[in-house]
Amino acid sequence: MTIRRMDHVGIVVDDLAAAIEFFVELGLELQGEGSVEGRWVDRVVGLDGV
Repeated sequence: MTIRRMDHVGIVVDDLAAAIEFFVELGLELQGEGSVEGRWVDRVVGLDGV
């Protein structure tokens, strides 16, 4: 299987822990944390230096 695109929502926050707590209180469930970086992601999302 070839990944052809990546859909996402980017939310910039000063305090990641507080943001996670906020969304969990809204009823969302944290599935995990990780980072995605490199030229491939830059190209897919249309931004440099992701």
